[in-house]
Amino acid sequence: MSLFLSSYENRLDTKGRVSVPASFRASVAAEDFAGVVLYRSFTNNCIEGLSMSRMEKMAAATDKMGVFDSELDDLSAMLFADARQLAFDVTGRIVIPSDLLAHAGITDTAVFVGRGNSFQIWNPDAFRAAQEKSLQNLRAARPNLKIGD
Repeated sequence: MSLFLSSYENRLDTKGRVSVPASFRASVAAEDFAGVVLYRSFTNNCIEGLSMSRMEKMAAATDKMGVFDSELDDLSAMLFADARQLAFDVTGRIVIPSDLLAHAGITDTAVFVGRGNSFQIWNPDAFRAAQEKSLQNLRAARPNLKIGD
């Protein structure tokens, strides 16, 4: 299983390529597809990223929804129709499509943010603001994770 941890800030080069963090590439090294899947987040102004096997699990989960379910229509339009399979080049870079960059407000620098089974790509300033908000929310809620043996 892929596990994406930590945050990394990388610059886009003049051709729009960005290096995917080495630890993220290592997380998908055992995958059949040597790359990542990206799509526009529908909860934040960022880009969602995951392995192909995780995307396949999401597709399987939608199979449990009703065939004529309007939520399935929305999910299919935003998740599968919007998703891009991006293979790594020989140096571990990808070219993020311009519409995804525009959605996230990314111009010259991107922050790759590990989220366990997935990751996000943010504009650095927007990520810092979202991270501060999350910290405040967690301080107020004081969640308790139950971790089994």
